[in-house]
Amino acid sequence: MKYPVEFEREVDGRWIAEIPKMPGVMVYGETREEAHVRALSLAAEVSQSQQLGSGKPAKI
Repeated sequence: MKYPVEFEREVDGRWIAEIPKMPGVMVYGETREEAHVRALSLAAEVSQSQQLGSGKPAKI
């Protein structure tokens, strides 16, 4: 399942990437690309954890 990633730049230059439909998936990065990769990585971990907790096979 794909969710949109929202980006915002802080006044100190860091980037925030957030996936609003996945609570807790918000990360910082030095660049927009780094924040994007980190958000996708965290989303995959959260999704896998939720699937394992539900007893359903994890989609990797």
